[in-house]
Parts: sequence; C-alpha cells; structure tokens
Amino acid sequence: MNLSKKIKIELWALLLIGLLSLILAISNGILVRQELIGSKKFGIFSKTALFLAEIPVNVKKISLHLSYDLSAPVVIEKRFRNISEFHGKPVEEERYLLLSRYDGDKQSSIVELIDLRTFDVKKTWNPDIEQINSLANVSDPEFENLLTDRSSSRFRLIHPFLTEDGGLIFKHDTPLIKIDKNSQLVWLNQKDAFHHSTEQDHEGNFWVPSRIYPYKIDSKFVGKDYGTYHDDAITKVSPDGTILYQKSVSEILIENDLQFLIFGRNRFFVKDPVHLNDIQPVLNNGPFWNRGDLFLSLRHLSMVLLYRPSTNKIIWKSQGHNAMQHDVNIINNHTISIFNNNSYTFHDGSHVEGNNEVLIYDFLKDKYSKYLENSSKKYDVRTITEGRSLVLKNGDLFIEESDYGRLLYFNKDASLQWQFVNRAKNGNIYFVNWSRILNKPEDITKVQNILNYGD
Repeated sequence: MNLSKKIKIELWALLLIGLLSLILAISNGILVRQELIGSKKFGIFSKTALFLAEIPVNVKKISLHLSYDLSAPVVIEKRFRNISEFHGKPVEEERYLLLSRYDGDKQSSIVELIDLRTFDVKKTWNPDIEQINSLANVSDPEFENLLTDRSSSRFRLIHPFLTEDGGLIFKHDTPLIKIDKNSQLVWLNQKDAFHHSTEQDHEGNFWVPSRIYPYKIDSKFVGKDYGTYHDDAITKVSPDGTILYQKSVSEILIENDLQFLIFGRNRFFVKDPVHLNDIQPVLNNGPFWNRGDLFLSLRHLSMVLLYRPSTNKIIWKSQGHNAMQHDVNIINNHTISIFNNNSYTFHDGSHVEGNNEVLIYDFLKDKYSKYLENSSKKYDVRTITEGRSLVLKNGDLFIEESDYGRLLYFNKDASLQWQFVNRAKNGNIYFVNWSRILNKPEDITKVQNILNYGD
C-alpha cells in the first residue's frame, strides 16, 4: 500500500515537472524570439534568454580555438601538411608577387616583394602598428576598440598597394594608412573605417570601400548608434590621403529603385546587407562601359554591378551566377572575371559548395563560363570568405585562398606552376592578406625603379 502511494506520488511529480518544463521552454522561446526581432518589451529578460540559448554554440566555437593563439589570424582547419612556403617552379618571365601575410614567427603582418623568377624576397615592409594606432583618435566610436582589436598581433595589412615611391597603402577596418619605403608612417585618414580592396583609377586616385558614420540614410531604417548598420561607401582618395568623393552603396541602390534588396529581404533587420568587398575602376572606354565607371562586388547580395558615378546610374548587374563573390577584374574591353566563392550559409554555418570558381563574363556574348575549372577542383580551392584571382594577359591564373593561407599559380594549360603556404616554424598556417601579382609593364617599371633607386 505504501509502495503504491509512493509510485503514484512520483508519477504525479514527474508529470508536473514535465508540464513546468514545457511552459518554461515555451516562455524562453518567446523571449528569445522577441530579442531576435528587436522587441524591447521584455528588456533584460529577453536578452538573458538569448544569451543562455547561445551558450552551446559559443562553447563549440571556443573549443575549436583552444589549441591556438587567439590573438593571431591563424588557420583553424589543418591542410597542406607537406607544404611550406614556395613549392614548385619559378616562372621565366619577369613578374613579382606583392605578398601580404601574417608572419607567425614574428607574430605580426608583413609585406614582401618577391621575384617570381627566383622566389627571392627583394624587399620587406614591417610597419610599427602600435605607433600608428597611437596617433588615431580612439574617442571616435568607429575606432574605440582599435588598440585591442587591431593591435600589432591582430592587424592584417589588407590588399596593400605599392606606390611609385616605394610606399604602401593599406587598412584593416581601420583608418586608411600610407607608409614609406622604410615602413614609416606618411599619412593616416580616419574619416571612416576603411576595408577590403584598394585600387587606382586613371587619374592616379584610389578607390577604397569605407563605412560611413554618422549614417546618412533615413534613421528609421538604420538606427542612430554606431554598429547598428554597416553603411558601406565607395570612397575616392587622393595620393596624399584626402577624400575626394564618397557615396553610400545603400543610397546607390535606393536611388536606382533597388531598395528592396536592402530592406525587403526578410522579417528581421539585417545590419550588413551589402558588404562591399571590391571596387574595380574602369581605366579605358569600351563598348560596354566608360572610363571612370566602377565595378562593385556586393558580397551579401551575391551581386556584381557596374556603376557610373557621373550619372548615379547602375549600368549593369549580375545576380544568380555567383555566391558571396570577391574580386572583379577587367580582362579586355568586353570581358570581366569574378572570383566566385560559391559560398552558402546554412543553419550550421557557411560552406563552399564544391570549390571556388573563377567566372568569366563576356558582355559581347552575354555568356558566363568557368576558367580553369578543373584546376580549382583538383587542388581543392575553397576559401569560404575573402579570396582573390587574376587572369594574366598570357592566360595564366593566380588565386589567393585567403582563409587557408595559400597562393596558387596555374599555367594557361591548367597545370600548377607553384603554390605557397604561409606556414610558421610552429607548424601553424596563418592568413594571407590579399596579395597582388605585378606583371603589367607599368608595374614592372615601378618595381625596377624602387629596387634600383629606392634606397
């Protein structure tokens, strides 16, 4: 009798616990949803619920990094076990590599000018990032975390441009910086945070993506506080660091009747809907574009467009052929290349579907094709983010697999000439930071002048 009562009480308690757990789970789900949609009805309660719900994901992320130096941009997935530095044969023609990489031995980023005929390092730049950061105004909301997030051990010299005087222009979601041939600071522009590519136009000015703040778009869409919206802009900067022109990409889309791409995507506000990662200036007139036009790569829209600043018109756009792409380059007067990351985001994160691709679009034929597709497959090229490609005039192909610290150079017959893996003495592989092949006649002349008379 007592045993029977005891069992009944335990079952009753179990049912009660189950019911209370169900109510608690539903309530917690409601609070999490309210926080995700931006509701402020439940204040600290919804914030706490979201924090608790994200604990498993955050613990997983932390566990993946435990064996690595978190202060350095190190590659997590171990690949290329038997390859370090250059592996393969040098090229015969005179051309150079402006290699930007994180040096795992020095625990800082450097840039090296390498003669690809011998793989010899001809010149190295290693700027004092701590000294440069000390000159920035960290009271500016855009740079309040500069000293920690972009310390010397975390700073990546992104897409450095080699100037005629042997200096470099670079950035990393930071002020735009120029150093001289001896790695000393020449100028610093902190009007906005500059990021991604740096390219020179026909007038000798530079086009660099930046992030406008305070926001110029209607505040009901983007909010007023820093960080609530990434207002990417195309920004033209003179050789002395002065901003000559700036235009919000969001405004470009809105003024060309494409507002739905930014604010009409789903029920939840997206603070980084555009993600401008490349500006490629048009240097010469052609049948499909004018000198002064700009090709823009908008990663989070998986879109490439041709924009004419003089009329504020989008002349052409591509969407549906590339996913999360980078790096648009003009091959000739009717053809462009696009580095297609072929990257997609699912519930468990972002993945490359198969491999990265170098897409070729022919305006004359209105046709897309894939360049040296089998080479990318054979060597398993699959950077999820970032990445660069260049089809050289002779048909050779250069690829940077940024996320995995690897560069590859393919001959036009699809064979691999060489590859480079940025491995340190500790065995870890570190990021490469948007390197360049210098092969045009004007680039070769510039390098020769720097090497012969730079010192």
